[in-house]
Amino acid sequence: MSAAERWHAQVDGLWGRFDETPADEAIAAMRALTDAYPGADGRAAFELAGMLDSHGHEHEAEREYERALALGLEPEQHAQLAVQYGSTLRNTGRVADAIAVLEAAPTHPSTGAAPRVFLALALHSAGRHDEAMRVAVEAIEPSLPRYNRSLRAYAAALTEPEPDPS
Repeated sequence: MSAAERWHAQVDGLWGRFDETPADEAIAAMRALTDAYPGADGRAAFELAGMLDSHGHEHEAEREYERALALGLEPEQHAQLAVQYGSTLRNTGRVADAIAVLEAAPTHPSTGAAPRVFLALALHSAGRHDEAMRVAVEAIEPSLPRYNRSLRAYAAALTEPEPDPS
């Protein structure tokens, strides 16, 4: 097993014990793994950001997400980072930034419709309720077995201008 494979296994193991590990221990363990990362990309910063974020340290997580982006990520982690970072930005009051990140989120099978659902939450936080509802409906519509045409029409109508009565 390579050093990178061992590192990934340790990270996966730490996440696997998330519910049983006290927050301060989990963060310290992830910091140690971050320091030991054998790669040159942003994967370690991404994992540390996720651990910080999951334990309520959103402002620290923001910095690590930004560092991960600057260092570069594989497509799967980049897609996951967009969801997590967008959610964190929304939670820290940076709603416009959250919307921008989530609108630009890359698609990947590992995130499915999550970027659009989190975008809907950010739009709702911004007071853009009709647009939020439209994005949410459009995100889940493809997964429904029927009523798709009707739902697409109803979703579109949420943000279409009202006809001029004159």
